[in-house]
Amino acid sequence: MSASPPVRLSVLDTTLIGRTPESAFADTIALARYAERLGYTRYWMAEHHGAPGVGSSAPAITAGAIAAATARIHVGSGGVMLPNHVPLVVAEQFGTLAALYPGRIDLGVGRAAPEPRTRAMLARDLVNYPADDFAGRVAELIGSLTQGFVSPRATQPPSVWILGSSSAGASLAATLGVPFAFAHHFGRGDAAAAIEHYRRHFQPSTAFPEPYAMVTLLTVVADTDAAAARLAGSADLMFRSMVAGRPILLPSPEQVDTHDWTAEDLAFAEQRRRGQAIGGPETVRDVIAGLLARTGADELMVTSQMYHLADRMRSLELTARQLPVPA
Repeated sequence: MSASPPVRLSVLDTTLIGRTPESAFADTIALARYAERLGYTRYWMAEHHGAPGVGSSAPAITAGAIAAATARIHVGSGGVMLPNHVPLVVAEQFGTLAALYPGRIDLGVGRAAPEPRTRAMLARDLVNYPADDFAGRVAELIGSLTQGFVSPRATQPPSVWILGSSSAGASLAATLGVPFAFAHHFGRGDAAAAIEHYRRHFQPSTAFPEPYAMVTLLTVVADTDAAAARLAGSADLMFRSMVAGRPILLPSPEQVDTHDWTAEDLAFAEQRRRGQAIGGPETVRDVIAGLLARTGADELMVTSQMYHLADRMRSLELTARQLPVPA
């Protein structure tokens, strides 16, 4: 089974920290450069707060570092969580990036709020922006980027994307006439239904006369199914510990090997992997082809959460072999 027609292939990164923040960001830069060499279309940074094993709390800063270290690949956020920010500040940050790296900057925005402690700290600066007014924030953001008083206003403003895991995000993206990215890697929601809703209700805009949909996928590819399953255990254990209230750094595969997995741990890992692409090349090829056939997505964005940089590079290489990028 193969994917047809070809779709663009991209990367979502969260800068997971297994040793030090410095080494984690060095790995992110190295992986972005490698993705560019492999022909990937874009490299996005997520936004997460309050977890010692996750370094991607400031996507605008990391995106700038990645853009400076690469030459062609599109760089951006996947995404900036607007409930955490004043839209004007986001517009200034990404407007600056767009002026520094013309035609290469994407601004994906989502509505997810952080955990309560982080939210309480942020709320001191966001009292005039209700958390549930996501559509209003997006409208203000787009207006600031294209017609407000914000400076710099780049000749080629960043492309604004709506991120979501339900029909609510799809509806907003369709109404605004912007691209839509469905977070299938979250393991919840119906990607096919949301993307179909987005296409059916899409209202053309000047920047995007046609709908454009992306789907994200947790992808861990190794030479065999067993090897990939072992490598995926690092992130399984880190996120399980986070959910259980015992946050840890990203453990190595060797540390995972010695972990005493409880029934609850195993159930969490099974749920997290459901519908994702974890395995050898043939297994992953079938999962990707099935997802693309169901959704009709124009682009696939993979997130490969492994401890060793060499394993992440190998995973991107094997993924590209299963899904050749368009010329």
